[in-house]
This record gives sequence, C-alpha cells and structure tokens, in this order.
Amino acid sequence: MKEIRRIMVFGAHPDDPDICCGGLALKLTRAGHLVKFVSMTNGDRGHYAISGPELAARRLAEAKAARAISGIAEYQVMDHHDCELEVNVANRCEVIRLIRRFAPDVVITHRPCDYHADHRATAQLVLDASYMIRVPQFCDDTPIPEMSPIFVHPYDRFTDPRPIRPDVMIPIDDVMDEKCRIIDCHVSQIYEWLAWEKKRRIDSAQWTWEQKKAYILENWGVRNVAAADLGRARLIADLGEAGKRVRYAEAYEWSPYGCRNSGDVEELRRLLTV
Repeated sequence: MKEIRRIMVFGAHPDDPDICCGGLALKLTRAGHLVKFVSMTNGDRGHYAISGPELAARRLAEAKAARAISGIAEYQVMDHHDCELEVNVANRCEVIRLIRRFAPDVVITHRPCDYHADHRATAQLVLDASYMIRVPQFCDDTPIPEMSPIFVHPYDRFTDPRPIRPDVMIPIDDVMDEKCRIIDCHVSQIYEWLAWEKKRRIDSAQWTWEQKKAYILENWGVRNVAAADLGRARLIADLGEAGKRVRYAEAYEWSPYGCRNSGDVEELRRLLTV
C-alpha cells in the first residue's frame, strides 16, 4: 500500500506558502501526497488602494486560484486582520487544533527572524504549538495525532542571527514554470502592492505569459537561484553531477522544536523528496 505523506505549510499571508513552498507542493501533490496551505491572516491590508473585506475577498479568490493550479488538498485562509496577528493563547489554540486535525508528517513555517511582524508571529505560534500538540489536557476537544510532525523552516535571506541551514534541498527546475503560474495568481500582490512598494506601476493584464514569467523570475525566482547556490553541496551529495546543474531549488531547515532527535533530518529528506 502506498504511503501518503501529509505536509502542512503555515504562512502569514495568502501568497507566502506559494512563494516559499510552491515547488515542493507541486512535486508532492503530483506524486499523490497531501499538502495543505494555511494563511494565518486574510491579507486585508496588503495593498496601496483597497483594503478591508474587499481586499480580503480578492486575496481569498487568488488563493483558491493558486490551489486549483497546484492541486493541493486545501488552502485555508484564517480570518485575522493583516498586520495585527498576535502571539496569544487563543491563536496558539487555533494553530494546535489546525495541526491536530490535519495530522501532518511535516509542518513548515517562517523562521522567527523576519522583517514582517505577521511572519514572526506565525512562526512563534507554530513553534509554540510544536510541543503543546502533545499535551492531552490542552485543547482537549481535539484529539492528538498518533505521531508528532517534524517542524521545518523554508529558505529566507536573513543573516541575523544566522543564515538558514540547507538541510534538505528540493530541485524545482522541472516545476518552475508551474510555480510561476501559482505565484501569478496573486495579482493583487505580485503586480500591484509589491510593485507599488518598489515605485512601479504595472498593467499585467496587457502582458503575455512570457512577460509575466520573466517578471516573476526576476523578482521571486532569484530566491530559488540563491537557495540552489546556498545548498549546492547538498544538491551534489544528493544528485551527483546533476546537482551542479540545478538552477532553481527550495531549501528547508530542520527545526528541533517538537522533534524526537536530530536523526529526523534524514526522515525529513525522505518525506520531502519524490
């Protein structure tokens, strides 16, 4: 009987899971495994011109469009306001119940060192839940899964207090076009808000797909190029000479939170590799 792996990704905003883990999600879902994305906020402030329920509805629709392309099992958007996510007991309980109900083998989330308060809060909530999911008298209305998940952080470019460690490398050259199409779904962010932040105005509706893809690769694909370079030694160890030719990759760091021992790194490689 085929093993069905369950991977859960917590991002702070709709589009964070796609940018960080879209390649991994594509590869796993195509291999028949289950991936769930969770956005801890509804993204209702991530724009220069619209906000509130109008923007939240738009971002939910974008997440649904991305889910349709990626084939993931679920894309759940929580109803917390953008820029207001708090590390508190109520939100910790919410995260614990989400993890227990999905019963993942692996949970992926931001590192606590991040430029955005919502990213840091998401990371802290998930890491705070990593032990508490095993406490039977806490959130006792939701059963505890049989196995504790392995907790993981995706690639980021922060160097304080230290750069991320590329424990697991996922080459994504073969799904990079599809990852770009997933990112392209988040129009309000990719072509509007984040472009506006860089003092650019873009009418992406007039662009061809090749123009959109080039823009996404220039602005977001560079993360995957940098991740491949950072984890080159690991790629070569895994793939031999072919590892030298990988251009785009996603890198993942094992976290000791919630895990049994550091031997879980090898188990993590097995769970994330197809």
